[in-house]
Amino acid sequence: MLTPIRTRWSAPGGYREFLAIAFPMILSTASWSVQHFVDRMFLTWYSTDALAASLPAGMTNFIFVSLFLGATGYVNTFVAQYVGAGRPERVGPSIWQGVYLSVISVVAGLLVTLLASPIFELVGHDAEVRANEIDYFRILCYGMGPLILSTALSCFYSGRGQTWPVLGVSVASVGFNIVVDYALIFGHWGAPEMGIRGAAWATNGSAVFAVLLYVLLLARPSNRRRFALLSGWRFDHALFGRLLRFGGPSGVNFMLDIMSFTLFILIVGRIGKLELTATNLAFNINSLAFMPLIGAGIGLSTMVGQRLGADDPDAAEYCTVTGLHLALGYMGLMALAYVLLPDLFLMPYGIGAQGPEFGPARDLARKLLRFVAFYCVFDAGFMMLTAALKGAGDTRYVMYASILLALGIMVVPPLIAVELFDASVFVVWIFICAFLAAGCGTFYLRFRGGKWRSMRVIEP
Repeated sequence: MLTPIRTRWSAPGGYREFLAIAFPMILSTASWSVQHFVDRMFLTWYSTDALAASLPAGMTNFIFVSLFLGATGYVNTFVAQYVGAGRPERVGPSIWQGVYLSVISVVAGLLVTLLASPIFELVGHDAEVRANEIDYFRILCYGMGPLILSTALSCFYSGRGQTWPVLGVSVASVGFNIVVDYALIFGHWGAPEMGIRGAAWATNGSAVFAVLLYVLLLARPSNRRRFALLSGWRFDHALFGRLLRFGGPSGVNFMLDIMSFTLFILIVGRIGKLELTATNLAFNINSLAFMPLIGAGIGLSTMVGQRLGADDPDAAEYCTVTGLHLALGYMGLMALAYVLLPDLFLMPYGIGAQGPEFGPARDLARKLLRFVAFYCVFDAGFMMLTAALKGAGDTRYVMYASILLALGIMVVPPLIAVELFDASVFVVWIFICAFLAAGCGTFYLRFRGGKWRSMRVIEP
């Protein structure tokens, strides 16, 4: 057994190469998880109403953000395939098409703020929770543009497999967020006490800070000359069209995934406030394991894209198997931790929690973590297989399959169960486990089918 592991460690596309590219991205997305974790922890200390409002409002905002985030993030695949094909002069124009998408997202964010009150009045949560949801959602929408722009600029590094600068920017912006978060939520160091609104403004400020750091890094003369970062500023109709053709389904898929999880949380909220708070706690804790998988997926998409750009689909498949090995091993360890050590993850939320409501919510969240332990291994396969398919350009299949699975398993059946049969929160959580298990199996069969091998997103 050790010999195959040693062979795959040092082979091209093996564990060592995968970790060299993916590890900084894993740490980068893990830093996002730390940011959300600290965010929710501060809000738990501030009030349980703020905590109950933060996840539904944050995820509802992310529904709109994710459409642009998924499309703009697909610039990573264009950069990877151009680099694999030995055409660095096309990298700059690809980045600029992502910049133009971020400009469109600014207008979209401003328009979406008009929907804040109607959305959360329709949801029908308690009045105090609803007021916090509206404030948090509206302020986060103001920061959509900088977030999308920083994503486009980061693809210059992630698509080339040079991921350490992405990690540096992420860590710096998360540190900025945590400091400003603490100041604005509680009113420390001369800042006004803004509660959940302060958390939203701190998040927006960290996105602007990340953009400034990327601009400084990309302004280096060596980057401008080799990759046409300045000369490639013009709007390229053909390239922008291909970005929409392949990145559009990726964005829609990302948006509908977030929408499905948001609807799931809103359905839980109709069971009761206790169930909603406990579900928020369980999902927040799960994000500690889930967010690094996003970074691993970006790394795998880069490796697959570079191999396909060089017309080597066998090497792309080898990279995918490598990524699956590592992701499944990691999530298997996290599953054990959720079952054996649930209080270790819940403890930080209880340190400064206010009010008698937290105790019952913690007890229920402890039980929900057993569901998380079951589904997170399937989640690893789901994430890595879709990352490989997207790295090839198979984004339409991923989009259609995800829509059918989400509606058919995770949204409609739980809604019927709650509204017509007064189902408990445990029954509802069974459906999310079924969704991820079915998705993992579906995308495994698609990958084994091999249609992705002949796909390319760049022009010949």
